[in-house]
Amino acid sequence: MTRHTSEFLRQRSSNISLRSTAAVNAATATAPRLSSFVNPSEFETKPTMSKAEQAFVVGDLANCKSLALCDACYREIPDRRTGSLAFQLTDNRSSCSSCKVMSSDPEAFTQPFCKFLQDNPTVFHAVGYFKDKMTALGYKELPARDDWSGKLEAGGKYFVTRNGTSVIAFTVGKAYKPGNGVAMVAGHIDALTARLKPVSKKPTKAGYVQLGVAPYAGGLNETWWDRDLSIGGRVIVRDGSGKTSSKLVKLDWPIARIPTLAPHFGVGMMGQNNKETEAVPIIGLDNSDISSSTNSKPAEPLGPAGSFTATQPPRLVQLISKELGIKDYSQIVNWELELFDLQPATVGGLDREFIFAGRIDDKLCSWAAFQGLLASEANEDDGGIKLVALFDDEEIGSLLRQGARGNFLPSVIERAVESLSGDSKTFGPGLIGQTYARSFLVSADVTHAVNPNFLSRYLEDHAPRLNVGICIAADSNGHMTTDAVSTAVVTRVCELSGCTPQVFQIRNDSRSGGTVGPMLSSAMGVKAIDAGMAQLSMHSVRATCGSLDPGLGVKFFKGFLDRWEKVDAEWQ
Repeated sequence: MTRHTSEFLRQRSSNISLRSTAAVNAATATAPRLSSFVNPSEFETKPTMSKAEQAFVVGDLANCKSLALCDACYREIPDRRTGSLAFQLTDNRSSCSSCKVMSSDPEAFTQPFCKFLQDNPTVFHAVGYFKDKMTALGYKELPARDDWSGKLEAGGKYFVTRNGTSVIAFTVGKAYKPGNGVAMVAGHIDALTARLKPVSKKPTKAGYVQLGVAPYAGGLNETWWDRDLSIGGRVIVRDGSGKTSSKLVKLDWPIARIPTLAPHFGVGMMGQNNKETEAVPIIGLDNSDISSSTNSKPAEPLGPAGSFTATQPPRLVQLISKELGIKDYSQIVNWELELFDLQPATVGGLDREFIFAGRIDDKLCSWAAFQGLLASEANEDDGGIKLVALFDDEEIGSLLRQGARGNFLPSVIERAVESLSGDSKTFGPGLIGQTYARSFLVSADVTHAVNPNFLSRYLEDHAPRLNVGICIAADSNGHMTTDAVSTAVVTRVCELSGCTPQVFQIRNDSRSGGTVGPMLSSAMGVKAIDAGMAQLSMHSVRATCGSLDPGLGVKFFKGFLDRWEKVDAEWQ
Protein backbone atom coordinates (compact mmCIF):
# COMPACT_ATOMS: atom_id res chain seq x y z
CA MET A 1 0.00 0.00 0.00
CA THR A 2 1.45 3.37 -1.00
CA ARG A 3 0.52 7.01 -0.97
CA HIS A 4 0.31 8.75 -4.33
CA THR A 5 3.03 11.30 -4.94
CA SER A 6 2.28 15.00 -4.66
CA GLU A 7 3.05 15.35 -8.39
CA PHE A 8 0.30 12.84 -9.20
CA LEU A 9 -2.16 14.54 -6.91
CA ARG A 10 -1.48 17.95 -8.45
CA GLN A 11 -2.58 16.57 -11.81
CA ARG A 12 -6.03 15.87 -10.43
CA SER A 13 -8.77 18.38 -9.82
CA SER A 14 -8.22 20.99 -7.13
CA ASN A 15 -11.15 19.57 -5.15
CA ILE A 16 -9.57 16.14 -4.99
CA SER A 17 -6.21 17.63 -4.07
CA LEU A 18 -7.79 19.54 -1.20
CA ARG A 19 -9.43 16.35 0.00
CA SER A 20 -6.10 14.56 -0.09
CA THR A 21 -4.52 17.33 1.97
CA ALA A 22 -7.35 17.09 4.45
CA ALA A 23 -6.85 13.36 4.65
CA VAL A 24 -3.14 13.68 5.35
CA ASN A 25 -3.71 16.41 7.93
CA ALA A 26 -6.30 14.22 9.61
CA ALA A 27 -3.76 11.45 10.10
CA THR A 28 -2.81 12.82 13.49
CA ALA A 29 -6.36 13.73 14.47
CA THR A 30 -9.01 11.62 16.08
CA ALA A 31 -11.81 10.70 13.67
CA PRO A 32 -15.23 11.75 14.96
CA ARG A 33 -17.46 9.05 16.37
CA LEU A 34 -20.57 8.76 14.22
CA SER A 35 -23.67 7.71 16.16
CA SER A 36 -25.63 7.97 12.92
CA PHE A 37 -24.09 7.17 9.58
CA VAL A 38 -25.27 10.24 7.72
CA ASN A 39 -27.78 13.01 7.80
CA PRO A 40 -30.82 11.51 6.04
CA SER A 41 -31.62 14.86 4.41
CA GLU A 42 -28.46 14.51 2.33
CA PHE A 43 -30.21 11.85 0.32
CA GLU A 44 -33.48 13.66 -0.36
CA THR A 45 -32.14 15.08 -3.61
CA LYS A 46 -29.70 12.29 -4.38
CA PRO A 47 -31.40 9.70 -6.63
CA THR A 48 -28.56 7.20 -6.75
CA MET A 49 -25.54 6.21 -4.73
CA SER A 50 -22.26 4.95 -6.14
CA LYS A 51 -21.05 1.46 -5.28
CA ALA A 52 -18.10 2.93 -3.43
CA GLU A 53 -20.32 5.17 -1.33
CA GLN A 54 -22.63 2.26 -0.59
CA ALA A 55 -19.64 0.23 0.52
CA PHE A 56 -18.53 3.09 2.77
CA VAL A 57 -21.78 2.82 4.73
CA VAL A 58 -22.13 -0.98 4.61
CA GLY A 59 -18.54 -1.54 5.76
CA ASP A 60 -18.68 1.22 8.40
CA LEU A 61 -15.51 2.62 6.85
CA ALA A 62 -15.79 5.87 8.80
CA ASN A 63 -14.59 3.82 11.78
CA CYS A 64 -12.04 1.74 9.87
CA LYS A 65 -8.71 1.60 11.70
CA SER A 66 -6.63 1.57 8.49
CA LEU A 67 -8.70 3.07 5.71
CA ALA A 68 -7.32 2.75 2.18
CA LEU A 69 -8.97 3.82 -1.07
CA CYS A 70 -8.09 3.12 -4.67
CA ASP A 71 -8.33 5.95 -7.17
CA ALA A 72 -11.66 4.80 -8.61
CA CYS A 73 -13.38 4.56 -5.23
CA TYR A 74 -11.78 7.78 -4.07
CA ARG A 75 -13.39 9.64 -6.97
CA GLU A 76 -16.82 8.18 -6.18
CA ILE A 77 -16.90 8.96 -2.47
CA PRO A 78 -17.99 12.54 -1.67
CA ASP A 79 -16.11 14.98 0.53
CA ARG A 80 -18.42 14.62 3.50
CA ARG A 81 -17.27 11.05 4.07
CA THR A 82 -13.50 11.42 3.79
CA GLY A 83 -12.83 15.07 4.59
CA SER A 84 -11.99 14.51 8.27
CA LEU A 85 -10.65 10.96 8.04
CA ALA A 86 -7.10 9.66 7.84
CA PHE A 87 -6.72 7.35 4.86
CA GLN A 88 -4.23 6.17 2.28
CA LEU A 89 -4.48 6.11 -1.48
CA THR A 90 -3.43 2.82 -3.04
CA ASP A 91 -2.77 1.56 -6.57
CA ASN A 92 -3.78 -1.95 -5.49
CA ARG A 93 -7.53 -2.52 -5.55
CA SER A 94 -7.11 -5.63 -3.42
CA SER A 95 -5.96 -3.28 -0.64
CA CYS A 96 -8.83 -0.83 -1.09
CA SER A 97 -11.21 -0.89 1.88
CA SER A 98 -14.19 0.00 -0.30
CA CYS A 99 -13.39 -2.63 -2.93
CA LYS A 100 -13.06 -5.27 -0.22
CA VAL A 101 -16.58 -4.52 1.00
CA MET A 102 -18.02 -4.51 -2.52
CA SER A 103 -16.40 -7.88 -3.29
CA SER A 104 -17.61 -9.36 0.04
CA ASP A 105 -14.08 -10.00 1.25
CA PRO A 106 -14.66 -11.68 4.65
CA GLU A 107 -11.77 -9.82 6.26
CA ALA A 108 -13.53 -6.50 5.64
CA PHE A 109 -16.32 -7.35 8.08
CA THR A 110 -14.43 -8.55 11.16
CA GLN A 111 -13.91 -5.21 12.90
CA PRO A 112 -17.32 -3.75 11.91
CA PHE A 113 -19.01 -6.78 13.47
CA CYS A 114 -17.01 -6.47 16.68
CA LYS A 115 -17.88 -2.79 16.88
CA PHE A 116 -21.54 -3.55 16.28
CA LEU A 117 -21.55 -6.00 19.20
CA GLN A 118 -19.87 -3.50 21.48
CA ASP A 119 -22.03 -0.51 20.55
CA ASN A 120 -25.41 -2.28 20.50
CA PRO A 121 -25.73 -4.48 23.59
CA THR A 122 -29.54 -4.68 23.69
CA VAL A 123 -32.18 -5.57 21.12
CA PHE A 124 -33.37 -1.95 21.19
CA HIS A 125 -29.94 -0.65 20.26
CA ALA A 126 -29.58 -3.26 17.51
CA VAL A 127 -32.80 -2.13 15.84
CA GLY A 128 -31.68 1.49 16.15
CA TYR A 129 -28.39 0.60 14.47
CA PHE A 130 -30.13 -1.08 11.55
CA LYS A 131 -32.49 1.87 11.15
CA ASP A 132 -29.56 4.29 11.00
CA LYS A 133 -27.81 2.22 8.35
CA MET A 134 -30.92 1.83 6.23
CA THR A 135 -31.69 5.53 6.40
CA ALA A 136 -28.13 6.27 5.30
CA LEU A 137 -28.65 4.07 2.24
CA GLY A 138 -31.94 5.62 1.22
CA TYR A 139 -34.41 3.14 2.70
CA LYS A 140 -37.79 4.65 3.57
CA GLU A 141 -39.63 3.76 6.75
CA LEU A 142 -43.19 2.51 6.40
CA PRO A 143 -45.07 3.25 9.63
CA ALA A 144 -47.35 0.31 10.38
CA ARG A 145 -50.22 2.65 11.33
CA ASP A 146 -50.17 4.39 7.94
CA ASP A 147 -51.89 3.50 4.68
CA TRP A 148 -49.24 2.13 2.30
CA SER A 149 -51.33 2.62 -0.84
CA GLY A 150 -49.29 4.28 -3.56
CA LYS A 151 -46.18 4.51 -1.37
CA LEU A 152 -44.30 1.49 -2.73
CA GLU A 153 -42.82 1.18 -6.19
CA ALA A 154 -40.50 -1.04 -8.19
CA GLY A 155 -36.90 -0.19 -7.38
CA GLY A 156 -37.81 1.09 -3.92
CA LYS A 157 -36.16 0.30 -0.57
CA TYR A 158 -38.23 0.13 2.62
CA PHE A 159 -38.28 -0.98 6.26
CA VAL A 160 -40.83 -1.55 9.00
CA THR A 161 -40.33 -1.99 12.76
CA ARG A 162 -42.51 -3.45 15.48
CA ASN A 163 -42.20 -2.69 19.18
CA GLY A 164 -38.72 -1.27 18.58
CA THR A 165 -37.36 -4.82 18.86
CA SER A 166 -38.12 -6.40 15.47
CA VAL A 167 -37.37 -5.05 12.02
CA ILE A 168 -38.12 -6.06 8.43
CA ALA A 169 -36.31 -4.46 5.49
CA PHE A 170 -36.81 -5.15 1.79
CA THR A 171 -35.97 -3.93 -1.67
CA VAL A 172 -38.29 -4.23 -4.67
CA GLY A 173 -36.74 -5.27 -7.96
CA LYS A 174 -36.87 -2.74 -10.77
CA ALA A 175 -38.62 -5.31 -12.96
CA TYR A 176 -41.03 -6.46 -10.25
CA LYS A 177 -44.51 -7.63 -11.24
CA PRO A 178 -47.28 -8.58 -8.77
CA GLY A 179 -47.07 -12.27 -8.01
CA ASN A 180 -43.29 -12.47 -8.23
CA GLY A 181 -41.52 -14.16 -5.36
CA VAL A 182 -39.69 -12.96 -2.26
CA ALA A 183 -36.16 -14.05 -1.34
CA MET A 184 -36.27 -13.97 2.46
CA VAL A 185 -33.78 -14.31 5.27
CA ALA A 186 -35.23 -14.47 8.79
CA GLY A 187 -33.33 -14.50 12.07
CA HIS A 188 -33.46 -13.15 15.60
CA ILE A 189 -31.70 -10.38 17.48
CA ASP A 190 -32.69 -11.15 21.05
CA ALA A 191 -30.09 -12.74 23.30
CA LEU A 192 -29.97 -14.42 26.69
CA THR A 193 -29.97 -11.76 29.37
CA ALA A 194 -31.32 -10.72 32.77
CA ARG A 195 -34.03 -8.07 32.84
CA LEU A 196 -34.93 -5.73 35.65
CA LYS A 197 -38.09 -6.74 37.46
CA PRO A 198 -41.08 -4.34 37.53
CA VAL A 199 -40.02 -3.54 41.10
CA SER A 200 -36.23 -3.85 40.99
CA LYS A 201 -35.49 -2.12 44.31
CA LYS A 202 -34.45 -4.63 46.96
CA PRO A 203 -33.74 -4.22 50.68
CA THR A 204 -30.10 -3.57 51.50
CA LYS A 205 -28.37 -6.70 52.83
CA ALA A 206 -25.16 -6.54 54.88
CA GLY A 207 -24.32 -3.20 53.33
CA TYR A 208 -24.90 -4.25 49.70
CA VAL A 209 -27.34 -2.52 47.38
CA GLN A 210 -28.82 -5.24 45.19
CA LEU A 211 -30.91 -5.27 42.02
CA GLY A 212 -33.99 -7.37 41.34
CA VAL A 213 -33.60 -9.07 37.97
CA ALA A 214 -35.22 -12.02 36.21
CA PRO A 215 -33.59 -14.31 33.64
CA TYR A 216 -34.63 -13.95 30.01
CA ALA A 217 -34.34 -17.39 28.43
CA GLY A 218 -31.17 -18.92 29.95
CA GLY A 219 -29.69 -15.75 31.41
CA LEU A 220 -28.18 -15.74 34.91
CA ASN A 221 -26.56 -19.11 34.30
CA GLU A 222 -23.17 -19.78 35.87
CA THR A 223 -21.29 -18.08 33.01
CA TRP A 224 -22.78 -14.77 34.20
CA TRP A 225 -21.15 -14.92 37.64
CA ASP A 226 -18.15 -12.70 38.36
CA ARG A 227 -18.63 -10.80 35.10
CA ASP A 228 -18.50 -7.03 34.54
CA LEU A 229 -22.16 -6.28 33.87
CA SER A 230 -23.69 -3.01 32.80
CA ILE A 231 -27.26 -1.86 32.17
CA GLY A 232 -29.05 -0.70 29.03
CA GLY A 233 -32.37 -0.69 27.23
CA ARG A 234 -35.21 1.74 26.67
CA VAL A 235 -36.87 4.27 28.94
CA ILE A 236 -40.44 5.53 28.48
CA VAL A 237 -40.50 9.29 29.11
CA ARG A 238 -43.41 11.74 29.28
CA ASP A 239 -42.35 15.35 28.80
CA GLY A 240 -43.88 18.48 30.24
CA SER A 241 -46.37 18.81 27.37
CA GLY A 242 -47.74 15.31 27.97
CA LYS A 243 -46.03 13.69 24.97
CA THR A 244 -44.69 10.19 25.59
CA SER A 245 -41.64 8.78 23.82
CA SER A 246 -39.06 6.03 24.08
CA LYS A 247 -35.37 6.77 24.65
CA LEU A 248 -32.40 4.41 24.45
CA VAL A 249 -29.83 4.28 27.20
CA LYS A 250 -26.71 2.28 28.04
CA LEU A 251 -24.15 2.81 30.77
CA ASP A 252 -20.55 2.47 29.66
CA TRP A 253 -18.99 1.16 32.86
CA PRO A 254 -19.66 -1.94 34.98
CA ILE A 255 -22.70 -1.41 37.20
CA ALA A 256 -23.48 -4.88 38.48
CA ARG A 257 -21.79 -8.10 39.47
CA ILE A 258 -23.01 -11.50 40.64
CA PRO A 259 -20.34 -12.65 43.11
CA THR A 260 -19.56 -16.33 43.54
CA LEU A 261 -18.98 -18.00 46.89
CA ALA A 262 -15.41 -19.14 47.52
CA PRO A 263 -14.88 -22.93 47.38
CA HIS A 264 -13.68 -22.85 51.01
CA PHE A 265 -17.35 -22.79 52.10
CA GLY A 266 -17.95 -26.19 50.56
CA VAL A 267 -20.94 -25.04 48.49
CA GLY A 268 -20.93 -25.88 44.79
CA MET A 269 -21.31 -22.99 42.37
CA MET A 270 -21.90 -24.87 39.12
CA GLY A 271 -25.60 -24.93 38.35
CA GLN A 272 -26.75 -25.76 41.89
CA ASN A 273 -27.74 -22.28 42.95
CA ASN A 274 -31.13 -20.68 43.36
CA LYS A 275 -31.49 -17.94 40.74
CA GLU A 276 -33.93 -16.00 42.89
CA THR A 277 -31.88 -15.84 46.07
CA GLU A 278 -28.27 -16.69 45.16
CA ALA A 279 -27.81 -14.95 41.80
CA VAL A 280 -28.81 -11.42 42.82
CA PRO A 281 -26.50 -8.73 41.39
CA ILE A 282 -24.80 -6.23 43.68
CA ILE A 283 -24.75 -2.65 42.36
CA GLY A 284 -23.44 -0.59 45.26
CA LEU A 285 -22.75 -0.23 48.96
CA ASP A 286 -24.87 1.23 51.75
CA ASN A 287 -23.34 1.05 55.22
CA SER A 288 -25.72 3.57 56.75
CA ASP A 289 -26.88 0.97 59.30
CA ILE A 290 -23.44 0.91 60.96
CA SER A 291 -22.09 4.38 60.13
CA SER A 292 -23.20 7.84 61.15
CA SER A 293 -21.25 9.49 58.35
CA THR A 294 -23.21 11.93 56.22
CA ASN A 295 -21.98 9.98 53.22
CA SER A 296 -23.68 6.85 54.49
CA LYS A 297 -27.27 8.01 54.62
CA PRO A 298 -29.70 5.56 52.98
CA ALA A 299 -30.98 6.73 49.61
CA GLU A 300 -34.55 7.97 49.70
CA PRO A 301 -37.10 6.84 47.04
CA LEU A 302 -37.32 9.25 44.12
CA GLY A 303 -41.00 9.87 43.63
CA PRO A 304 -44.22 9.58 45.59
CA ALA A 305 -45.60 6.26 46.77
CA GLY A 306 -47.04 4.34 43.85
CA SER A 307 -44.94 6.08 41.22
CA PHE A 308 -42.66 4.03 38.99
CA THR A 309 -39.42 5.64 40.13
CA ALA A 310 -40.28 4.89 43.75
CA THR A 311 -40.09 1.17 42.92
CA GLN A 312 -36.53 1.38 41.55
CA PRO A 313 -33.15 1.85 43.25
CA PRO A 314 -32.84 5.62 43.76
CA ARG A 315 -29.22 5.84 42.69
CA LEU A 316 -29.99 3.90 39.51
CA VAL A 317 -32.85 6.29 38.73
CA GLN A 318 -30.44 9.19 39.16
CA LEU A 319 -27.88 7.59 36.85
CA ILE A 320 -30.38 6.83 34.09
CA SER A 321 -31.85 10.32 34.37
CA LYS A 322 -28.43 11.90 34.10
CA GLU A 323 -27.61 9.85 31.00
CA LEU A 324 -30.84 11.02 29.34
CA GLY A 325 -30.65 14.62 30.55
CA ILE A 326 -33.80 14.28 32.67
CA LYS A 327 -34.06 16.55 35.70
CA ASP A 328 -37.61 15.71 36.73
CA TYR A 329 -37.61 12.04 37.75
CA SER A 330 -41.39 11.87 37.47
CA GLN A 331 -41.00 12.07 33.69
CA ILE A 332 -39.80 8.45 33.71
CA VAL A 333 -43.01 6.47 33.24
CA ASN A 334 -41.41 3.03 32.93
CA TRP A 335 -38.43 1.25 31.47
CA GLU A 336 -37.21 -2.02 30.00
CA LEU A 337 -33.63 -2.37 31.15
CA GLU A 338 -31.38 -5.40 31.17
CA LEU A 339 -27.90 -6.49 32.17
CA PHE A 340 -25.23 -7.10 29.56
CA ASP A 341 -21.61 -8.22 29.60
CA LEU A 342 -19.58 -5.05 29.16
CA GLN A 343 -16.33 -6.66 28.00
CA PRO A 344 -15.79 -5.62 24.36
CA ALA A 345 -15.79 -8.08 21.50
CA THR A 346 -12.21 -8.84 20.59
CA VAL A 347 -10.20 -10.72 17.99
CA GLY A 348 -7.98 -13.47 19.40
CA GLY A 349 -5.97 -16.59 18.62
CA LEU A 350 -2.42 -17.07 17.34
CA ASP A 351 -3.31 -15.56 13.97
CA ARG A 352 -6.33 -13.60 15.19
CA GLU A 353 -8.63 -16.24 13.79
CA PHE A 354 -11.28 -16.02 16.53
CA ILE A 355 -13.79 -13.50 17.78
CA PHE A 356 -14.50 -13.67 21.53
CA ALA A 357 -17.67 -11.79 22.40
CA GLY A 358 -21.01 -11.70 24.09
CA ARG A 359 -24.33 -11.96 22.26
CA ILE A 360 -22.96 -13.81 19.23
CA ASP A 361 -26.22 -15.84 19.34
CA ASP A 362 -27.67 -14.49 17.22
CA LYS A 363 -26.22 -11.17 16.34
CA LEU A 364 -23.85 -13.09 14.06
CA CYS A 365 -26.36 -14.27 11.45
CA SER A 366 -28.74 -11.34 11.83
CA TRP A 367 -25.99 -8.75 11.32
CA ALA A 368 -24.52 -10.67 8.38
CA ALA A 369 -27.93 -11.07 6.74
CA PHE A 370 -28.68 -7.36 7.06
CA GLN A 371 -25.29 -6.43 5.68
CA GLY A 372 -25.95 -8.81 2.79
CA LEU A 373 -29.20 -7.01 2.00
CA LEU A 374 -27.62 -3.56 2.24
CA ALA A 375 -24.80 -4.66 -0.08
CA SER A 376 -27.07 -6.49 -2.53
CA GLU A 377 -27.20 -5.56 -6.19
CA ALA A 378 -29.96 -3.55 -7.86
CA ASN A 379 -30.03 -4.68 -11.48
CA GLU A 380 -32.50 -3.59 -14.12
CA ASP A 381 -33.81 -7.14 -14.60
CA ASP A 382 -34.38 -7.93 -10.90
CA GLY A 383 -37.99 -9.06 -10.70
CA GLY A 384 -38.34 -10.17 -7.10
CA ILE A 385 -38.34 -8.75 -3.61
CA LYS A 386 -35.27 -9.16 -1.38
CA LEU A 387 -36.16 -9.19 2.31
CA VAL A 388 -34.52 -9.62 5.71
CA ALA A 389 -36.64 -10.02 8.86
CA LEU A 390 -35.07 -9.92 12.32
CA PHE A 391 -37.30 -10.91 15.23
CA ASP A 392 -37.37 -10.55 18.97
CA ASP A 393 -38.30 -13.31 21.46
CA GLU A 394 -36.86 -16.30 19.58
CA GLU A 395 -35.06 -17.44 22.71
CA ILE A 396 -38.39 -17.75 24.58
CA GLY A 397 -40.49 -19.39 21.87
CA SER A 398 -41.11 -16.53 19.41
CA LEU A 399 -44.44 -15.60 20.91
CA LEU A 400 -45.66 -12.03 21.52
CA ARG A 401 -46.46 -9.67 18.66
CA GLN A 402 -42.81 -9.01 17.80
CA GLY A 403 -41.96 -12.71 17.62
CA ALA A 404 -41.82 -14.86 14.51
CA ARG A 405 -45.01 -16.71 15.54
CA GLY A 406 -46.88 -13.41 15.17
CA ASN A 407 -48.21 -11.96 11.95
CA PHE A 408 -45.40 -9.45 11.40
CA LEU A 409 -43.72 -11.02 8.36
CA PRO A 410 -46.86 -12.26 6.50
CA SER A 411 -48.54 -8.93 7.18
CA VAL A 412 -45.65 -6.89 5.76
CA ILE A 413 -45.42 -9.05 2.65
CA GLU A 414 -49.16 -8.95 1.98
CA ARG A 415 -49.39 -5.19 2.53
CA ALA A 416 -46.36 -4.63 0.27
CA VAL A 417 -47.81 -6.79 -2.52
CA GLU A 418 -51.14 -4.99 -2.18
CA SER A 419 -49.47 -1.60 -2.51
CA LEU A 420 -47.34 -2.73 -5.46
CA SER A 421 -50.44 -4.03 -7.20
CA GLY A 422 -51.74 -0.46 -7.47
CA ASP A 423 -55.29 -0.21 -8.75
CA SER A 424 -55.19 -3.74 -10.10
CA LYS A 425 -58.19 -5.87 -9.20
CA THR A 426 -56.02 -8.98 -9.14
CA PHE A 427 -54.91 -8.51 -5.53
CA GLY A 428 -56.32 -11.10 -3.19
CA PRO A 429 -55.64 -14.58 -1.81
CA GLY A 430 -54.74 -15.83 -5.29
CA LEU A 431 -51.99 -13.28 -5.78
CA ILE A 432 -50.64 -13.80 -2.26
CA GLY A 433 -50.64 -17.56 -2.79
CA GLN A 434 -48.73 -17.11 -6.03
CA THR A 435 -46.21 -14.84 -4.27
CA TYR A 436 -45.55 -17.37 -1.54
CA ALA A 437 -45.31 -20.27 -4.01
CA ARG A 438 -42.52 -18.40 -5.82
CA SER A 439 -40.69 -17.46 -2.62
CA PHE A 440 -37.90 -18.98 -0.55
CA LEU A 441 -36.91 -18.54 3.10
CA VAL A 442 -33.50 -18.94 4.69
CA SER A 443 -34.00 -19.34 8.43
CA ALA A 444 -30.69 -17.98 9.68
CA ASP A 445 -29.55 -18.93 13.17
CA VAL A 446 -26.24 -19.91 14.67
CA THR A 447 -25.44 -23.58 14.98
CA HIS A 448 -22.90 -25.62 16.94
CA ALA A 449 -19.27 -25.56 15.85
CA VAL A 450 -17.36 -28.70 16.65
CA ASN A 451 -15.76 -28.59 20.11
CA PRO A 452 -12.41 -30.45 20.19
CA ASN A 453 -12.88 -31.44 23.83
CA PHE A 454 -16.19 -33.19 23.16
CA LEU A 455 -15.81 -34.82 19.75
CA SER A 456 -17.87 -37.83 20.84
CA ARG A 457 -20.89 -35.54 21.19
CA TYR A 458 -20.94 -34.85 17.45
CA LEU A 459 -22.04 -36.97 14.54
CA GLU A 460 -19.25 -37.92 12.17
CA ASP A 461 -19.33 -35.70 9.07
CA HIS A 462 -21.77 -33.33 10.84
CA ALA A 463 -19.22 -31.26 12.76
CA PRO A 464 -19.04 -27.67 11.42
CA ARG A 465 -15.77 -25.74 11.66
CA LEU A 466 -15.09 -22.05 12.16
CA ASN A 467 -13.98 -19.81 9.29
CA VAL A 468 -15.24 -22.23 6.63
CA GLY A 469 -18.73 -21.10 5.67
CA ILE A 470 -22.48 -21.38 6.02
CA CYS A 471 -23.82 -24.47 7.79
CA ILE A 472 -27.02 -26.22 6.67
CA ALA A 473 -28.84 -27.53 9.75
CA ALA A 474 -31.10 -30.56 9.49
CA ASP A 475 -33.41 -32.30 11.94
CA SER A 476 -35.49 -35.42 11.33
CA ASN A 477 -38.23 -34.29 13.73
CA GLY A 478 -39.03 -30.97 12.10
CA HIS A 479 -37.17 -28.67 14.48
CA MET A 480 -35.48 -27.39 11.33
CA THR A 481 -37.22 -26.71 8.02
CA THR A 482 -34.47 -28.16 5.84
CA ASP A 483 -35.31 -30.74 3.17
CA ALA A 484 -33.71 -32.13 -0.01
CA VAL A 485 -35.17 -29.43 -2.28
CA SER A 486 -34.08 -26.51 -0.12
CA THR A 487 -30.65 -28.09 0.40
CA ALA A 488 -30.21 -28.37 -3.37
CA VAL A 489 -31.22 -24.72 -3.76
CA VAL A 490 -28.79 -23.42 -1.15
CA THR A 491 -25.98 -25.66 -2.37
CA ARG A 492 -26.47 -24.14 -5.83
CA VAL A 493 -26.41 -20.64 -4.34
CA CYS A 494 -23.12 -21.48 -2.63
CA GLU A 495 -21.72 -22.78 -5.92
CA LEU A 496 -22.61 -19.56 -7.74
CA SER A 497 -21.40 -17.34 -4.87
CA GLY A 498 -18.10 -19.04 -4.12
CA CYS A 499 -19.24 -20.19 -0.66
CA THR A 500 -18.42 -23.47 1.08
CA PRO A 501 -21.46 -25.14 2.68
CA GLN A 502 -21.22 -27.35 5.77
CA VAL A 503 -23.85 -29.54 7.41
CA PHE A 504 -24.95 -30.17 10.99
CA GLN A 505 -27.37 -32.57 12.63
CA ILE A 506 -27.62 -33.44 16.31
CA ARG A 507 -27.00 -36.96 17.59
CA ASN A 508 -30.03 -39.13 18.35
CA ASP A 509 -29.19 -39.03 22.05
CA SER A 510 -28.98 -35.21 22.19
CA ARG A 511 -31.63 -32.50 22.27
CA SER A 512 -32.14 -30.31 19.22
CA GLY A 513 -32.80 -26.62 19.50
CA GLY A 514 -35.34 -24.68 17.47
CA THR A 515 -35.41 -21.77 15.05
CA VAL A 516 -37.92 -19.42 13.43
CA GLY A 517 -37.85 -21.52 10.26
CA PRO A 518 -40.60 -24.10 10.88
CA MET A 519 -43.13 -21.56 12.18
CA LEU A 520 -42.58 -19.11 9.32
CA SER A 521 -42.46 -21.66 6.53
CA SER A 522 -45.66 -23.32 7.77
CA ALA A 523 -47.46 -19.98 8.16
CA MET A 524 -46.65 -18.86 4.61
CA GLY A 525 -46.18 -22.19 2.83
CA VAL A 526 -42.84 -21.17 1.37
CA LYS A 527 -39.90 -23.41 0.55
CA ALA A 528 -37.35 -22.99 3.30
CA ILE A 529 -34.07 -24.08 4.82
CA ASP A 530 -32.23 -23.61 8.11
CA ALA A 531 -28.72 -22.33 7.49
CA GLY A 532 -26.45 -20.26 9.72
CA MET A 533 -22.93 -19.69 10.96
CA ALA A 534 -21.27 -21.92 13.53
CA GLN A 535 -20.13 -20.84 17.00
CA LEU A 536 -18.68 -22.29 20.19
CA SER A 537 -20.11 -21.87 23.70
CA MET A 538 -23.71 -21.26 22.69
CA HIS A 539 -25.79 -19.73 25.52
CA SER A 540 -22.71 -18.64 27.41
CA VAL A 541 -22.38 -14.98 28.38
CA ARG A 542 -19.21 -15.04 26.25
CA ALA A 543 -18.97 -17.11 23.09
CA THR A 544 -16.61 -17.70 20.15
CA CYS A 545 -16.87 -17.64 16.38
CA GLY A 546 -14.31 -17.37 13.61
CA SER A 547 -12.99 -13.92 12.74
CA LEU A 548 -13.96 -14.53 9.10
CA ASP A 549 -17.41 -15.89 9.91
CA PRO A 550 -19.25 -12.52 9.92
CA GLY A 551 -17.88 -11.79 6.45
CA LEU A 552 -18.50 -15.33 5.22
CA GLY A 553 -22.08 -14.86 6.37
CA VAL A 554 -22.38 -11.57 4.47
CA LYS A 555 -21.03 -13.25 1.35
CA PHE A 556 -23.55 -16.10 1.55
CA PHE A 557 -26.62 -14.01 2.38
CA LYS A 558 -25.81 -11.47 -0.33
CA GLY A 559 -25.27 -14.35 -2.75
CA PHE A 560 -28.64 -15.85 -1.87
CA LEU A 561 -30.53 -12.57 -2.22
CA ASP A 562 -28.85 -11.72 -5.53
CA ARG A 563 -29.07 -15.19 -7.08
CA TRP A 564 -32.37 -16.63 -5.85
CA GLU A 565 -34.20 -15.71 -9.05
CA LYS A 566 -31.56 -17.37 -11.22
CA VAL A 567 -31.54 -20.54 -9.12
CA ASP A 568 -35.33 -20.68 -8.98
CA ALA A 569 -35.50 -20.39 -12.78
CA GLU A 570 -33.38 -23.54 -13.08
CA TRP A 571 -36.13 -25.66 -11.51
CA GLN A 572 -38.96 -27.21 -13.47
